[in-house]
Amino acid sequence: MIQDLEQRNPGEIEYLQAVREVLESIVEVYNRNPQFERAGIIERLVEPDRVLTFKIPWVDDEGNVHINRGYRVQFNNALGPYKGGLRFHPSVNLSILKFLGFEQIFKNSLTTLPIGGGKGGSDFQPKGKSNSEIMRFCQAFMLELWKIIGPETDVPAGDIGVGAREIGFLYGMYKKLTNTYTGVLTGKGVNWGGSLIRPEATGFGAVYFAREMLTTRNEKLTGKRAAVSGFGNVAWGAVRKLNDLGAKVITISGPDGYVYDEEGISDAKIDYMLELRASNEDIIEPFARKFNSAIFVKDKHPWEVKCDIAMPCATQNELDEKDAINLINNGCICVCEGANMPTVPKAIEIIQNRGLLFAPGKAANAGGVGVSGLEMTQNAMKLRWPADEVDKRLHEIMEAIHESCVKHGKRIDGYIDYVKGANIGGFLKVANTMIDHGII
Repeated sequence: MIQDLEQRNPGEIEYLQAVREVLESIVEVYNRNPQFERAGIIERLVEPDRVLTFKIPWVDDEGNVHINRGYRVQFNNALGPYKGGLRFHPSVNLSILKFLGFEQIFKNSLTTLPIGGGKGGSDFQPKGKSNSEIMRFCQAFMLELWKIIGPETDVPAGDIGVGAREIGFLYGMYKKLTNTYTGVLTGKGVNWGGSLIRPEATGFGAVYFAREMLTTRNEKLTGKRAAVSGFGNVAWGAVRKLNDLGAKVITISGPDGYVYDEEGISDAKIDYMLELRASNEDIIEPFARKFNSAIFVKDKHPWEVKCDIAMPCATQNELDEKDAINLINNGCICVCEGANMPTVPKAIEIIQNRGLLFAPGKAANAGGVGVSGLEMTQNAMKLRWPADEVDKRLHEIMEAIHESCVKHGKRIDGYIDYVKGANIGGFLKVANTMIDHGII
């Protein structure tokens, strides 16, 4: 199966990595259920329903014309409308979006909400662009995307490079093109249909999941030292909630390196993370210039720092084998992914073989899409829940995901393989639904 996929999708490294992980995890349950093979479930799951690729011409402030490439991968809608973020970053290509869309199928399934899996974006770089340039690009992007999305069809959200500003520009253009006011995008502003706690949800959810993991070993977050990577919405939400629950955050990072702060990253330092993100410079070094307790380490990841909990919240494949060994040697007991597939397969193997707790992103970072699903519900009901109601429901979603992972991932020796548990739990719901719907 993998060899066939490699031939059909040459060079799509990230996508093939994601598929391989899932197939290796579900092989036993797949073989115990011959109806899956008869229905060609795997062959149908690994192929997107459709992929839209389009050009995006836009004009900068000096009048120069630029062309970027846009994508939307609608992967699987067995459980509900396609759901997944839009990423604007120069690294965006079809392999990355197919990997993200494939992961989204199982992540969304785990939330228990009625949403399918998809992903999209562009190789556009928001960094260094003016608001007017970003607005014109978003409007040009939506001129193509609007044709295949809708509140009951495909509901995109934000991702790297796509925050509240971009969602606003995208939504404004969709509203103008369709003459409708619907919940077609999530991550909207709270003044016009957005949900409270949505910006923090991915980070909050990952910390709730980490707390559940620690409970299985009679451990608590209180007093634990946490190394976090990234400084965007996911890292910001994780740092906030780690502080709320009594942990001490000692690192955050950017593309230029990481910051180590022995005093802990809290209070005004958390607020400054938002200022850095809003500056559109995408670097972390200014943090160390503003706070004397912080030390900037250039061109490195924070996994060399002594910590109890590691939360990679930046991007895919940021934690490698050497990092895993460093974490083990420094006494880390739990690695909980806030980003999508940030840990390379060999590093996961090392971490699990040494008995550390390890949570894959498709389980641990599902809080973001979980609250996006709750935003869709609020939009459909034409109301907005208070923050404590959304947070309560988010907590329930993360607890349910953890229970599913334990149910399907607990080994005879008592070790919980969260990777296997998440993949099996997400797969079974989608596969059984696809059988119910017939061969389509």
